[in-house]
This record gives sequence, C-alpha cells and structure tokens, in this order.
Amino acid sequence: MTLTKADLVQNVYQNHNLTKAQAAEAVEAFLLIAKDCLKNEEDLLISGFGKFNVKKKSARRGRNPQTGEELILDARKVVTFKPSGILRDKINNG
Repeated sequence: MTLTKADLVQNVYQNHNLTKAQAAEAVEAFLLIAKDCLKNEEDLLISGFGKFNVKKKSARRGRNPQTGEELILDARKVVTFKPSGILRDKINNG
C-alpha cells in the first residue's frame, strides 16, 4: 500500500482537530520546507524518523541496455535517506 499526499492530509485532519483546509496547508508547508532544505543541499533531520541528505554522484561510464552502446552518464545529485534507530527498531520488531 502506498501512502499518498491526500492520505497524509486525511490523517492529519482526522487526528489533529484541524479543518481539512488547515490539514492540507500544514502538509504542503512541511513539504515545501523539506524541498527547499534539500534543494539548498542541507540535511533534513527528523528526530525519531531519520535523515535525508543530498549526495553528489560523479560522472561515470554506462551503457544503453538495449543497444549495448557505451556512454558517459552525467554527474548528478541524489537524495538519500537513513532511518533513525527508533524507526529501524519499529520496522524490524513491529
């Protein structure tokens, strides 16, 4: 099962005594802050949940799997996530 943004809004609405509009605004505000943080290559640490960070990947050699043609893949940035010990324990021990 996938948790969507609409599901998050519904969950905040039901569990936090907010109107649906306020819940949607809260979720959007959090996502905007998170995007800006990562866009500026800052780490995003949420205690008890985990840490998101941006890593730079160098250009590398690759190949087109359909043709076998070799090519150079451009340098890029990727977002990584490392769960906190608390989250890891909850996932592994129910």
